[in-house]
Amino acid sequence: MASDNEILYAMMNGINFGGKKKEKSNTDKVKTKARGKSYKTGAHGSGSSKHKAEIRQRVKNRASQKRK
Repeated sequence: MASDNEILYAMMNGINFGGKKKEKSNTDKVKTKARGKSYKTGAHGSGSSKHKAEIRQRVKNRASQKRK
């Protein structure tokens, strides 16, 4: 059972249920991102990037989008 001091401390300061802090280890993780240009051109490999690149190409080729 909790002592009177512990109960008083919990009433005055509250209880933290945050859990234990996790250690960050940067040595075993490698962060990579697809390059922006390769994603925009559809070379990234995902279906959505290819589809979006196709839409961008169609918009670019419209007569209203061409420079005069």
